[in-house]
Amino acid sequence: MKRWIATGLLALGAVFGAVGAAHAAGTSFPMDKAPRLTNDQAALQNGAKIFVNYCLSCHSASFVRYNRLTEIGLTEKQIKENLMFTTEKVGDQMIAAIDPKQAKAWFGAQPPDLSLVARSRAAQLSYSGTDYLYTLLRGYYRDPNRPTGWNNVAFHNIGMPHPLWELQGERKPIFEKVVSHGHETEVFRGWEVVKPGKLTEAEYDRTVAELVAFLEWMGEPAKNDRIRLGVWVMIFLGVFTVIAWRLNAAYWKDVK
Repeated sequence: MKRWIATGLLALGAVFGAVGAAHAAGTSFPMDKAPRLTNDQAALQNGAKIFVNYCLSCHSASFVRYNRLTEIGLTEKQIKENLMFTTEKVGDQMIAAIDPKQAKAWFGAQPPDLSLVARSRAAQLSYSGTDYLYTLLRGYYRDPNRPTGWNNVAFHNIGMPHPLWELQGERKPIFEKVVSHGHETEVFRGWEVVKPGKLTEAEYDRTVAELVAFLEWMGEPAKNDRIRLGVWVMIFLGVFTVIAWRLNAAYWKDVK
């Protein structure tokens, strides 16, 4: 009995240790809530366009083939004419245009594959992977001390330069020094626009939301179908439970 209790405590400690490690690996910067747009085909289509224009040059999505984009309402002709820059076959994988050796030389490491980035971040961190990506892509600022010239409030000392800087422009974070429990800390208070981009703040936020929605869709294209099917299964089970209950009552009503 004591051995079972000890084993249970060890297992519980391992669980809490894993949760603590995952939290420590994250960021203390508050995450913004990403709009949920995976049911919006127009948003997913624009997110796909943003992805191939601004992300696919360095990041692959090798678990996704171009013809899978027909599931978000695009025809193969539209895919070939508007989204395919690295291959001519619509059945090919979405592979980055950059040479892996060049990428490692320029950035210090090969850019990761983004097929499952939203799901993997959700598994690693204590918050939503889509919220993290949404905050990250809106959290860049100029930093002359970094090799790329960019830093990020959600990922300090990030190695990736700002891929959408022309759309967002350049901003400067505003921090306020606050003394708490005898310790001085810096609290983020907002942004100061240094150089405006091609989009307004609202337009840029929407663009990032659509890109993040596409990244979430890539991680599990069948997610919406799975959820819809699950709802119908639960409804069926609920109705069947009532029918089974009444049948059981009718069968045993004359048994004393």
